[in-house]
Amino acid sequence: MRLIVLGSGAGGGIPQWNANNPRSREAFANDPLTPRRTQASIAVSSDGDHWLLLNASPDLRQQIIATPALHPKGPALRHSPIAAVMLTGADVDQVAGLLTLRERQPFTLYASTRVQKALAANPIFNVLSPDKVQRKILPLGQEVQAIPGLKVWAFPAPGKVALYMEDETKAALGTEEGDTVATLIEDVITGRSVVFAPSCATVAEDILTLASSAHCLLFDGTFFTEEEMLATGEGTKTAARMGHVPMSGEKGSMNAFMNITDTRKLYIHINNTNPASRRGTPEELQIRRAGWELAEDGMEIVL
Repeated sequence: MRLIVLGSGAGGGIPQWNANNPRSREAFANDPLTPRRTQASIAVSSDGDHWLLLNASPDLRQQIIATPALHPKGPALRHSPIAAVMLTGADVDQVAGLLTLRERQPFTLYASTRVQKALAANPIFNVLSPDKVQRKILPLGQEVQAIPGLKVWAFPAPGKVALYMEDETKAALGTEEGDTVATLIEDVITGRSVVFAPSCATVAEDILTLASSAHCLLFDGTFFTEEEMLATGEGTKTAARMGHVPMSGEKGSMNAFMNITDTRKLYIHINNTNPASRRGTPEELQIRRAGWELAEDGMEIVL
């Protein structure tokens, strides 16, 4: 299995277009210690010819250009090795890139019933021609062979409804099963597997079970602390209220996954307020001592 990190940042990326905080200033200035991050998405393949995208970030066009494995190939005037797209939620930074894929190129779009309803309710996504793009429900807890050589299972993950849907549901967290999912992706031939959970409000027992059974984990690394947005003056919500578990603290992910040592662990979906996004900071060193890595744009993992 080949896995390419197309984007490793949270919504807005690093630098965020209107952010003037330390991490964004450093990234705008091309500081090598603060790598630029586009919004979180990965590409996975078993054979190198058919690729599955996990989430379609607003930066998708830029990410495809930066990734030769996703370039058109062969003599055909129109071609893409992207055979399927799978969504873990309906947030803007998970679905906006679908508009980049509107040029009548065939692929299959997988998402939970909840997310498919959100897409269907917004007519802008009708630019994905139904005669070219087949929309399939991603059943929770059931095996799906999304592309040749890869099996995928989706599981409910503690999370929140997309921000633009909060008024509709009158609630922030746990509104309906399928608002947020974690995925387990397994190579049919090698049996190697990866868990992708870029948004997760708490580390539930079933998430720990998934991670312990996989060879690699890419997990929510949005915030370093629970009160990060409040402490930096950039927001009024806690990490939990925004649907993310922090890296640090008693209820943080470093502590929760402490006993899982045989799985390669990487943080993804890293916010521009997160101090660990700068190499060599005490926070970055702390996560490395805890056995974690930070995913970076363009990183390739072979399992």
